[in-house]
Formats: sequence, C-alpha cells, structure tokens
Amino acid sequence: MKEYTITRVTGKPDWNKIPTLTMDEKYLQTPDNVAASAQICYDDTGILVHLRAYVPEIRAVESGPYGLPCEDSCLEFFFQPVPGDPRYINLEFNFNGCYYLGTGTGLSDLMRLLPDANAENLFRHEICTTNDGWEIFYKISYDFIRRLFPDFDVSTGMQIRANCYACSDLSVPHYYLSWSRVSTDPFTYHNSTCFGLMTFSE
Repeated sequence: MKEYTITRVTGKPDWNKIPTLTMDEKYLQTPDNVAASAQICYDDTGILVHLRAYVPEIRAVESGPYGLPCEDSCLEFFFQPVPGDPRYINLEFNFNGCYYLGTGTGLSDLMRLLPDANAENLFRHEICTTNDGWEIFYKISYDFIRRLFPDFDVSTGMQIRANCYACSDLSVPHYYLSWSRVSTDPFTYHNSTCFGLMTFSE
C-alpha cells in the first residue's frame, strides 16, 4: 500500500517544502506524454490540496453545477475522512472550475452534492495554466467535512485512506492515472479498497 505524509502548515503553505506524490499508475493506453502530481497539507481549519496535470493539450468544455468534469482534463482527490467509515468524499475539478462533489461507499450509492449559491467560496479554488499543463489549489474546510462526517477530527498521527487521480474521458487520446494502483474489474476509481494511506504529521 502506498503511503504519504500530510504536512502541517501555519499560514500560507510554502509548496516547495510540501512532499509531492506522483500519479504514476497508468491505465487504458494512457500516452507517455501525460503525467500528474499532488501535494497535500493541513492547517487549523482545513486540508489544502495542490493538484497538477502535465498534459500536451487541456480539454475544458464542461461548466456549471451539472457538468461532468471527468469528461475533460480532470484532477481528482478521493478520501475517507473517518477511519472505519466506508464512505468517502470525491472532489473532481476541470480547468473551467466545474466540479463534481460526491459521497458514498462506491458507484452503487454515490450521491452527487449540488453546490449552493455560495459554491464559488466553498473550496476557494484557484486554477492556472503552467508551461506544461495546468494546476489547481483549493481548501477543504473541516467545517464542510463535518457536515457529512460529524465525528471528523484531525490529530497528529491520524491516518486516512485516500487516492489522487487524473483523467479525461473524451480527450483524444483519453488518459487515466492514479497515485495508488487501481486493480478493479471493471475499472473504476470508485473503489476504496484501492486507496493508499495518508498520515497527518506535526
């Protein structure tokens, strides 16, 4: 099982000092010129996420609250906030800021959570192009997580199951990458048995 350390930060993160994980597991004839990475840290109020896609072309068609970002160039973070609870949160973004927010134990009971009028402030996401693709920064507040998981709390040494993904269903060629290996048949990102282990450090 892959493992990653979630670093504690105070103030604005210095991303040069945050460990990077590589989404180097590739599937379904993903081309060699596509790659992705992630950095995750936390502070007193939430989990901060930086995802980056290294892609020759950015597909960005979907927009609005009902779009499907996975059809475009998409970066995703799935995590189980409470040990022993099989439910996870999946958060998927495309370059336009269209996102899919869901929760469940798998595809059979996955529920999409529709944003309210203040959705643009929910994750305070920032998206920009890079010289070799695009990247996104956002924050998942503890208050938001507790709306779904009231028992959620963070402490040093706490461990969660999680995975990071990149995909683009409709790009030509399409691509699929993950940090922790997906070994399901049929292939799906929505299987928490394939998640890796992440530990909150001091």
